[in-house]
Amino acid sequence: MSNRIRRDLFREILALRSAMDRLFDDTFFGGANWELQPFSDDLALDVSETEDEFLVKASVPGMNPDDLEISFSGRTLTIKGETKSEEEKEGQRYHLRERRYGSFARSITLPAPINADSIEARYDAGVLTLHLPKTEEVKPKRIAIQAASGSKMLEGKAKDIAHKN
Repeated sequence: MSNRIRRDLFREILALRSAMDRLFDDTFFGGANWELQPFSDDLALDVSETEDEFLVKASVPGMNPDDLEISFSGRTLTIKGETKSEEEKEGQRYHLRERRYGSFARSITLPAPINADSIEARYDAGVLTLHLPKTEEVKPKRIAIQAASGSKMLEGKAKDIAHKN
């Protein structure tokens, strides 16, 4: 016995017509928002981790690095900045203004202690890259294990041993 799904063509045509109506309404009757939009408080970030550090990348295109403020306190990293809106010139009409302006800030809390004195920040092609090295006590350490026979040496990570207990 086969399972057949019955299609309701009338309902599908109505759904398509509704989608087309919304498309035309948005396009021709003011659905498009052409006003300047202030920055939201969200700043796009990528955060990754290695054994030695956290790597944070933030997209801040068109920003002057001097207009960015980066602070670190406890385990919290904060990135702040502001972009100014351009003044409209007399005799100039805009057809579209999508570039954002205003203040923005983003804070994240990292899951491990950071060596704050060794944080490095670089800005290249609109991407702010932060290297946040972990403190020595949170980095994995190798512990040598001597076998009972005395001739063979085994090695393991302290992190691996802790998970087995």
